[in-house]
Amino acid sequence: MKKTAIIPLRKGSKGIPKKNKKKMLGRPLFSWVLSAAVFSDLEEVIVFTDDVEILEYIQKEYTWTSKVKGLLRSDANADDSASTESAMLECAELINYEFDVFCLLQATSPLTRSEDINNALQKITDENKTSVLSVVKTHRFIWNQDGTAQNYDVFNRPRRQDFKGLLIENGAIYASTKEAFLNSKNRVSNTIGLIEMPEETLMEIDSMSDWSIVEQLLATRQKNIKKQTRLDYLVLDVDGVFTDGGVHYDSNGELTKKFDMRDGMGLEILRQNEVEVVVITSEKSRLVQKRMEKLQIQHVFLGVKDKYSFMQHFIQQQQTSWSNLAYVGDDVNDLACLCTVGWSFAPANATQIVKQHVDFVLTSSSGSGAIREISEWIMKYNNRF
Repeated sequence: MKKTAIIPLRKGSKGIPKKNKKKMLGRPLFSWVLSAAVFSDLEEVIVFTDDVEILEYIQKEYTWTSKVKGLLRSDANADDSASTESAMLECAELINYEFDVFCLLQATSPLTRSEDINNALQKITDENKTSVLSVVKTHRFIWNQDGTAQNYDVFNRPRRQDFKGLLIENGAIYASTKEAFLNSKNRVSNTIGLIEMPEETLMEIDSMSDWSIVEQLLATRQKNIKKQTRLDYLVLDVDGVFTDGGVHYDSNGELTKKFDMRDGMGLEILRQNEVEVVVITSEKSRLVQKRMEKLQIQHVFLGVKDKYSFMQHFIQQQQTSWSNLAYVGDDVNDLACLCTVGWSFAPANATQIVKQHVDFVLTSSSGSGAIREISEWIMKYNNRF
């Protein structure tokens, strides 16, 4: 049974300009639900958009998985009047209806987890539902405009613990069998199952104040999954961690970067004590490649924009967990990883937003002993285990 998901995106957005590409916790908004989909039980995930820039990003960033595909959405199905169902039907036709279950995922629901997607799929595969949607239980009292209560007796106001509440559609996940979708041409139909998601997933992103609230909820969620155990990997950004963030250029391009020799010795000591070093940077630099070869670092990944998704992939490959990782980063593109790993660190001269989210701010600056400092910290920490 082939399970395919569509993530429909439009280039235009009135409430928050370029919303789908705007960075939430250092990652494009759409990438949160995309990575949840990649690491779920879905076999195929289609990003369906009229934004060529997003299609190019996907083509470059997700070469490590065969699940993700970008497809161009027609202008007719990307304007303000187009329905989501019309986009779903267009996408289904483009892929020749080669699916058994069609799942709609919304990019504006970044709190969606892989487990939520799997729960929806299981309702269809294991419980014989023809379609599924995600809901949130709320204990709010609902009123009609005429001044009458919808869901409780005003003369017998229930206590919260005695009130069953209401189930409200949160717009995050919809799934349908191929037959039901083609017959109804609707995201849900016939025998509809429900999956319940946490109450905070009801939050919609229509304004910048909404954005700030959801971003904080996302950061808190990631931090809540932190666990402290032995550190087997040290993950390092390059510019602003290995170096002071500066680079010299001439007319031919990048010329020099400055590295601290003491950092190299610290990494050598880590390797001798069975802590592997991972270097991940959004830049593609021949100078960095040469320096990492000199340091004998095997796990070097250049040109990675979506570090969080890539590190999830790396963790699966290495059969380890986020809790076994320490991470040193200095800027917003490191935030998602910093909020998730077992221990997170920032150099003394990192950006302020990063300092607010890490476990420790180092006393040393980048390019001036920060890596040596974290290397010695890990050695002392691992002695506990």
